[in-house]
Amino acid sequence: MSADIAELVIRASIPADAAAIAALHNLANYRNGTLRLPFHSEPELRKRLETKPPEVTTLVAELNGQIVGDIALMRQTGRRQHVASIGMGVHDDFQRLGIGRALLAAIIDLADNWLNIARLELTVYTDNQAAIRLYESCGFVREGTHEAFAFRAGAYIDAHAMARLNLIRATQP
Repeated sequence: MSADIAELVIRASIPADAAAIAALHNLANYRNGTLRLPFHSEPELRKRLETKPPEVTTLVAELNGQIVGDIALMRQTGRRQHVASIGMGVHDDFQRLGIGRALLAAIIDLADNWLNIARLELTVYTDNQAAIRLYESCGFVREGTHEAFAFRAGAYIDAHAMARLNLIRATQP
């Protein structure tokens, strides 16, 4: 499907988005690249959005009024307060149009320029080459591989651990 992503809007998700996000999460290819189980419901998503803890930021990509992707940033606490993990996905019919890159750019900007996050972490299935290329192009590096990381479609799948460091160092006077 072709789409003009010049009209793409990245914004915070809200409880009113629950039905659209549930529909997104239930798409086969979207779910295939995530840890999500099938059959997400609107009430489940609405409750999650209404009770979201302050250390979690969720964004959606909206194109011509349709939610076509989402991303979450989960900040850590304590001795790992400089770290956040991310998870994202794009609608089956809108992949490889730059929507994932736009979502990732927005979350990286938030992490680097507003939250002082020094380390962004993610896991990505080893067979998701498009996502791996996207993450690498945004500065993520592979740090290792988790064997039998998740159970997907009746079989175990490995995943790469990837991270992006943004260590802001004070300049010397």
